[in-house]
Amino acid sequence: MSDDAVVAITSASNPTVKEVVALRRRRHRSTTGRFVVEGARETLRAIEAGVQIERLLVAPAVAPPDEPIVAATAHRIPVVTVSAKVFAKLSARERPDGILSVAVAFPTDLAAIDAGDLVLVAEGIEKPGNLGAMLRTAEGVGAAVVAADGIVDPFNPNVVRASQGSLFTVPLATARTEDTIRWLGDTTVVVATPEASIDYWDVDMRGPTAVVVGSEHRGVSETWRTVGTKVRIPMVGSGDSLNASIAAALVLYEAVRQRRVTPTPAS
Repeated sequence: MSDDAVVAITSASNPTVKEVVALRRRRHRSTTGRFVVEGARETLRAIEAGVQIERLLVAPAVAPPDEPIVAATAHRIPVVTVSAKVFAKLSARERPDGILSVAVAFPTDLAAIDAGDLVLVAEGIEKPGNLGAMLRTAEGVGAAVVAADGIVDPFNPNVVRASQGSLFTVPLATARTEDTIRWLGDTTVVVATPEASIDYWDVDMRGPTAVVVGSEHRGVSETWRTVGTKVRIPMVGSGDSLNASIAAALVLYEAVRQRRVTPTPAS
């Protein structure tokens, strides 16, 4: 975008600015069915994934990358320029890149996703950054994600940021634990919990598998402990658990390793 681009919004009291700022609140996101995608990479991935983008807000003075603007123009998405001061009010980042978009929330019910044969069940996750990191890992291993009894809104700006766009490409559902268990059917359920006696690499995950990790403070609920095979991630030292997103990554990549080393058993 050229340096002499016309700035359309220069006032922080502009209704569009107020609306975007309000989307930081979960209640407003839920009421309007809208959420904020900040960042050039994230916005471009959202556009490429077919997420409905209502508008792009661009700060020419911040020198944003051209790719998202070109993509938005090609998809006939309105591009609104704003002053650097206004963008500073809109941005939730320490080092904004001058690109922010408003997107329409997409369905996250179980019926809306195709799970495939590897699923991550993230139960009661409380930290947006952890859920975002899990989505990045899930994309890396080709898994779907079900946020069971979730506390975090998947459209939280910090989930969007931590996922680096994986939110838009990974099959994602939010559901109650009871509904998730019914939906999984005969899928093998592997539950990561510190009190288990079986190491996670000793469980066969070559067939359809759901890996369950629990919340940061409470761990996996008793319901999941009773429906799946409990596995541990061996640790030395005084620590008794890993970050939830790291635990998920370890077990998921073990499933990938097993499937590459040996074929899936015949059904």
